[in-house]
Amino acid sequence: MLRSSILFCLATILGATAAHADESQIERGPLPQWVQPSELMDLPENPTGAIFVRQQDTLVHLDAKGQAQYLGYRIKVLHPNALQLGNLSISWNPAGGNPVIHALKVHRDGEVIDVLKDARFEILRREDQLEAAHIDGILTAVLRVADLRVGDELEFSLTTRTDDPTLGSTSSGALVLHPEPGPGRYRLGLSWDDGQKPTVRMTPAFTAAQQAGKQALDFQFDNPPVVIAPKDAPPRYQVFRFAEYSDFADWNAVSRRFAKLYSETSQIGSSEPLMREVARIAKLDGGKLAKASAALKLVQQDVRYIYVGLNGGNLRPADASETWSLRYGDCKGKTVLLLGLLRELGIDAQAVMVNSSGNDDGLDERLPSPGMFDHVLVRAHIDGKTHYLDGTLPPVVPPSEKPLLPYRWVLPLTSDGSGLEHLDWHPAELPDSINIYEIDARQGFDEPARITSRTIIRGVAGLEQQVQLSAVSKAQMLSAFRQSLTGDTWQSIENVDWHYDEKAGASILEITGLGTVDWDDDGDGARSLALPGGGFNPPQRRVRTAEQDQSLPYYNKPEFSCHVTTVRLPADTRPEQWSHKRSFNQGMFGRNYYRAFAIEDGSLRMVRSYRVEEQEITAARAAKDNGRIADFDNSMGWIFYNPERDRPVVNRIDVPATFEIDWATDASACLSPNAA
Repeated sequence: MLRSSILFCLATILGATAAHADESQIERGPLPQWVQPSELMDLPENPTGAIFVRQQDTLVHLDAKGQAQYLGYRIKVLHPNALQLGNLSISWNPAGGNPVIHALKVHRDGEVIDVLKDARFEILRREDQLEAAHIDGILTAVLRVADLRVGDELEFSLTTRTDDPTLGSTSSGALVLHPEPGPGRYRLGLSWDDGQKPTVRMTPAFTAAQQAGKQALDFQFDNPPVVIAPKDAPPRYQVFRFAEYSDFADWNAVSRRFAKLYSETSQIGSSEPLMREVARIAKLDGGKLAKASAALKLVQQDVRYIYVGLNGGNLRPADASETWSLRYGDCKGKTVLLLGLLRELGIDAQAVMVNSSGNDDGLDERLPSPGMFDHVLVRAHIDGKTHYLDGTLPPVVPPSEKPLLPYRWVLPLTSDGSGLEHLDWHPAELPDSINIYEIDARQGFDEPARITSRTIIRGVAGLEQQVQLSAVSKAQMLSAFRQSLTGDTWQSIENVDWHYDEKAGASILEITGLGTVDWDDDGDGARSLALPGGGFNPPQRRVRTAEQDQSLPYYNKPEFSCHVTTVRLPADTRPEQWSHKRSFNQGMFGRNYYRAFAIEDGSLRMVRSYRVEEQEITAARAAKDNGRIADFDNSMGWIFYNPERDRPVVNRIDVPATFEIDWATDASACLSPNAA
C-alpha cells in the first residue's frame, strides 16, 4: 500500500527463507548481572482464562554502548487456545550483537524439560528482491516447542541489544504495560550504569507501583486491571500506563543531533553527476518555486523507494551522492538528496521530522525522543511562503503549503536546535472525495438512461488510486469495470476515463454508459426516485461508560465528503410538476450536515455534504447535541413527479448541475452557505 511503502520510512518487510541457526548467531548464557530474578506468583485455587502469568519481566538496562532488553516469563497454559505460546519468535539486529537465550524450559508435574536439548531455532534470512521495499538487516528466529500440553508451564528468557551507532550511549524509550493483560504478575524495570541515568516520566499507575533503587526503577503489577480507552476521546488520551525515559535534555537537543547528520550527508561535490542535474534545473524558466518543483519531481521519479536500515541506516541517512548513484533510497536518503539539490539552487530548506501514524497528538507532553517520529521530509522557504516537499510521494505531488497528511507537530532539524512546532488545523476547503452522478432521463421514465458517474479523490486515497490505475491500460480498465459493474444498475458501460489532475491534487475517474433508473410507480402517473448519496444516517450518541472520565473532550477525525447528483428530467414533463425533499443545513457534534436542491433548465440538482468543522468538542457540548438527535433529518434524497402538480419552482439556493462547473477545481457548492 502507498501508506506503508511510499509515505513512510517504515515499509513492507522482505520475503524470507529459513536456515538453521548456529551458535555464532544465537548464544546461550547466564542472566546479566543487572537482572534480578523475580518471585513467581502463586497460582489461584481455580484459575480461569487461557493462561496464568506466574511472572513476566520486561527490563531495560542503559550503558555506554546503548541499551539492552531482557524478557523473561513463566506462563501456565490453561486452555488449548493458548498452546500457540509454544510458537516462539525473536527478532534482533546483528549490528547490536547476538541474542542470548538464558532459558527455554517446560515445567510439567514437577519435571523440568530443557527444550533446547533437542530443538533449535531457525533463522529467517531477509533477502533483497526486485520488489523489495525494506532492507534493515533484522533477523528473526523461530522455534516451535514440541509436545506442549495444557497444564504445562512455559519458561523463556533472553536478552537482546539495540545499540545504534548514530546515538551511541544516548538512549530513549518507554516501558509500557498492555491495557488488557492476562491475570498474573508483571514486572517492568529500568536500570543504568554510572553516568547513564536518564530523565524519567511516568503515568500515575507507574508512579504508584514504582520501587526506586540506587541505579534502578522497578514496577510490579499483580493482576493489573484491564484499562479501556475512553470512548471517542482524542488520541492523546489513548495511552494509559507507561514510564518513558530519555537522555535528551529537550527537543532542541534532538533537533541539533539530527541536523548535523542531514547537513553532512546532503553535501554535493562540484564534480559529481548531481551537479549536471542542478545546472539543468537552474536553466528552467520560472522562479524558485518552479525550480524546487523540478528538483522534487527528480527525486520522486528517478529514485525509487527502498527503506535502508543496514549499518545504522535506520537513523543515519545515506549520502546524497550514494542515493543518486544507486537510484533508490528511503525517506532519509531522498530528503538529503533533495536538500542538496535545493542548497545548490539557492533555496533555503531544512529537514523536518514528523509522525505519520497519527500518534502525534500530545507529543509536546512527552519526553524528547527520536523514536516518536517515523518520517522525515523537506520544508522550504520560497518567496515568503513555507512549502513542504516529500520525496517519497509519487511524482504528481508538487510542493505544497500544507503537508499531505494532517501532522499536528513537526520537529525542524537545525544546527542551533529547534523545538516542536505545532501545525494549526483548519476545516478542509476542498472535499476529500466527491461522488458525482448524472442521470440523463430525457428519453422518458421507461427508457434506459445515460448515466455518468465521476469520483474525485484527494489525499492519500487519491494517490493510492493514482499508483494503482496509472499502471493500467485504458482497455484493461474498461474491461475490468464492465466485468464488475454491469448488472442491476449498469446495462452497459461505454467508456472509462481516468487521470490525475496535479493542479487539483485529485484522482478523477469517470464512467459512462446506459443504466436502469429505479423509478417508483406512485399511481396515477406519479413517479418518485431516491437519489444516490442523498441522505444521512443519524449521528450516534456520544456517551461513555460510567467508569470512564466523563469530562474528556470528544474527537472527530477530519473528513469532508460531497455527493452531487443531477437528473435531466424527462422531456415530456414540466418543471412545476416536480418537487423534492427539503433542504437542510445542520450542525451537530462539531460536524456539518448539508443538503440542497434546485430545479433549473430541465434538470433537478442535489448537492449533499458532510464536513468536520471542529476536531474536538467538550463533553457539555456533546451532551447537548445528544438531546438533538431525535430532530435530525435523516430523510433520503427523494424527488417526486406528479402530473397533477402545478406549482411554480422556487429555488432558495443556487445548486450547480454536474455538467456546469469543474468540480475538481471549484467545489464551493459543497460548502454550506454559513461555512467558516
